[in-house]
Amino acid sequence: MPQLDTTAWSITIMSMILTLFILFQLKISKHYYPHNAETSTKPHHKTPTPWEKKWTKIYSPLSLPQW
Repeated sequence: MPQLDTTAWSITIMSMILTLFILFQLKISKHYYPHNAETSTKPHHKTPTPWEKKWTKIYSPLSLPQW
């Protein structure tokens, strides 16, 4: 039964790890990160949704008149 030749595996694995590291570094370096991590003080304006504009009354079965 022939044996599997594993002599080149270490070189392949190490080059793959190095390539992935370089690719991730390049991908991360393209992002913009702000220098200060403070929250913004912009006022938040809440826009009303259609179901908040209209008043509806929901009747529960227990509050309905008994016949």
